[in-house]
Amino acid sequence: METWSLISICVLLGLTTRWAVSFSSYSGAGKAPMFGDYEAQRHWQEVTYNLPVKEWYFNTTDNDLGYWGLDYPPLTAYHSLLCAHIAKLIDPAWVELHTSRGYESASHKLFMRTTVLFADIVIYIPAVILFCFYLTDGSSKKKVATALCILLYPGLILIDYGHFQYNSVSLGLALWGVVGLGLGWDLLGSLAFTLALNYKQMELYHSLPFFCYLLGKCIKQGLMGKGLLLLVKISLTVLVTFAFCWWPFLSDPQQILQVLHRLFPVDRGLFEDKVANTWSSLNVLIKIKTLLSRDTQLLLSFALTLLFILPSSIKLLIKPTLWQFKLALVSRAKVLLIVNSSLAFFLFSFQVHEKSILKLCSVLMFLFLHLISFVCPFCLSYSMLPLLLKDGLLLPYVVTSVAFLYLGVYLLSALDRNVKSLRLCDVFLCVNRKCALHLVFLQFRVSLVAMAGLSFTSVVLEPPARLPDLFPVLVSVFSFLHFLALLLYFNLVQLTEPPSKKGPKKTN
Repeated sequence: METWSLISICVLLGLTTRWAVSFSSYSGAGKAPMFGDYEAQRHWQEVTYNLPVKEWYFNTTDNDLGYWGLDYPPLTAYHSLLCAHIAKLIDPAWVELHTSRGYESASHKLFMRTTVLFADIVIYIPAVILFCFYLTDGSSKKKVATALCILLYPGLILIDYGHFQYNSVSLGLALWGVVGLGLGWDLLGSLAFTLALNYKQMELYHSLPFFCYLLGKCIKQGLMGKGLLLLVKISLTVLVTFAFCWWPFLSDPQQILQVLHRLFPVDRGLFEDKVANTWSSLNVLIKIKTLLSRDTQLLLSFALTLLFILPSSIKLLIKPTLWQFKLALVSRAKVLLIVNSSLAFFLFSFQVHEKSILKLCSVLMFLFLHLISFVCPFCLSYSMLPLLLKDGLLLPYVVTSVAFLYLGVYLLSALDRNVKSLRLCDVFLCVNRKCALHLVFLQFRVSLVAMAGLSFTSVVLEPPARLPDLFPVLVSVFSFLHFLALLLYFNLVQLTEPPSKKGPKKTN
């Protein structure tokens, strides 16, 4: 009974935080002519409800792709259609073709925020609870504390409720996939992750670890026996799920090609806004866009991303243990060592948005008990600060970040546990545990002080006239350097071989 009471409190606090953020500002409020991501989600409901499926991804007189054209996979479009049917019942003006452009009202804002909250309740929150209680070690109180910290992760709350991105759907489905594999339900895990991939193409960040874990498990069981049968079952599950999601588009190859063109907009260039990845940060010193052709940029981006992903995936293929699987979601490949698959996509792939960092931070949260002193500074939504300031989300950013930081550090006593869990003495080549602990404290405090300082100056000070983007650039470059440091850290962790006997409980 005590455990269930703690779970109820955990979920209640998570929902209360989300609902409180719902009363804050949102992306593009009152800003013609595009009206921000709020209008994007509303417009997709308008398009999917009023137009036939064959026109959803094409530029027509009724569907101007220059005005928030649909650019997510079919499952997102079906979700928009479902929301549109409900919206039509409440107020037809919300999804009226053409005339509803730029529609804003208190009732519609409440409706949109409620759809995000409903997705959290149905998909994301149950997945988090199951993950924490079945795939993490420790007492019930520690498991509940971990779940609470994950549910209070600022980035996901601020973006989903400030930008209506429904990241909780794709991340929740991916987490259901992790839970499925962790409990030995490989078909459920495969189904869930395939649905996640068909909801948001950014789930490609996590695809190779899933693929290599499952393939490695099949090989381990023997491709001439049980392994072959498992491989056939998994393959059929994935193919049938893809066919189900893409069914309306399969009859016409042009439809498939157009959807893929919308999902991977290479015409936009290597990057757009300031983002804490390699290309945007390097652009401060070297103008890559002017030195290299677009095709060369695309090839370079693809090659580097693949280079940093493959070795980690190969290791997981050879040794498909659950701990290696969870670590591969955050640990990248190697030029000589293992590096992070999610971070590889974020740092090196083509046309990365600043909100894509959620795919890395949210996965890091799944290893919360083992990495928190290193995760905390990078999970405070800091690299998205310019975007959050632009949309008037400063107060929610501060409140949720402070709450998350307090819970993460003090409630879980994270710093001391990190030294034990990841053998920081070995990683940092220290003589004793005390020295490693001092290094952790120093890294943690320096990062937080620097982030707080840059956040304060970004809000209070006006940038020089000749450098209007000074603060966004500083935030992006500073975050980028931290991500590189995180990459180096995980390389060293992988070199020392993650603990298996005292590590996470082997469920599979």
